[in-house]
Amino acid sequence: MDVNKRISLEQAAELVQDGDMLALGGMTLYRRPIAFVKALLRRETRPQNLTLLAFTAGIESDLLVGAGMIRRTRTCYFGLEIFGLAPMFSYYANRGELEILEETEASLAFGLRAQMAGVDFMPGRGWLGTDLPRLRPDVHTIQSPYSNEEYIAFPAIQPDIAIIHAIVADAHGNAQIGKNKGIDEELALTAKTVILTAEEIVPELTQADIVGPLVDAVVHAPQGAAPTSCHPCYPMDGAAILQYIEQVSDAQSWQSYIDHIL
Repeated sequence: MDVNKRISLEQAAELVQDGDMLALGGMTLYRRPIAFVKALLRRETRPQNLTLLAFTAGIESDLLVGAGMIRRTRTCYFGLEIFGLAPMFSYYANRGELEILEETEASLAFGLRAQMAGVDFMPGRGWLGTDLPRLRPDVHTIQSPYSNEEYIAFPAIQPDIAIIHAIVADAHGNAQIGKNKGIDEELALTAKTVILTAEEIVPELTQADIVGPLVDAVVHAPQGAAPTSCHPCYPMDGAAILQYIEQVSDAQSWQSYIDHIL
């Protein structure tokens, strides 16, 4: 029996708890869950000591870093592409107030694949011959029992909660996210709690990139990725992103910006 999983944006934001590993879907400046991030910032008591997981982190992640909610980042890129550096990530990282867990595409991909396979690590050749394992004592070099070859053992990654913005979804949690999927399908398969925000809610989807049994909550959020793009619904708002970079550089300017957009 299909269950109606629709809740409000405010109810969804309340599901994030102190200390959670919060995974944000989308890629760079495309289909980022901005509406959810704003709802999180509007909470009377914001969750603290979060670990931010994102394949690539952009303006949505920078807003949370600026709020002081993020204790640790796990991403292979944090920035605003052609628009430059992410100001609050740069600000807190340079002050030594942000723990940066070194990640690459390989470590994130293998970590999620391990979780999907139900094992505590996944072997791969990525990082062999580099200094990266020295920066991550939880990543080990192992020897194959079959060929004596060396591999890197990447530990499994399981987010506590994943937020994925969809182009269209139904109330049961089935969703279409377009061709630029990033790692959103993997996040839906690995996170303990999965929240979809969607541009449009329809009665029923017959084709889906993310299927209902994986999803815990669905939120109707038109323009929910703006100012990042959500093709084919709307393009990126470059002027708004430039405005963010021009106005935000430290804690005080971040607060002034937030007071304006919320």
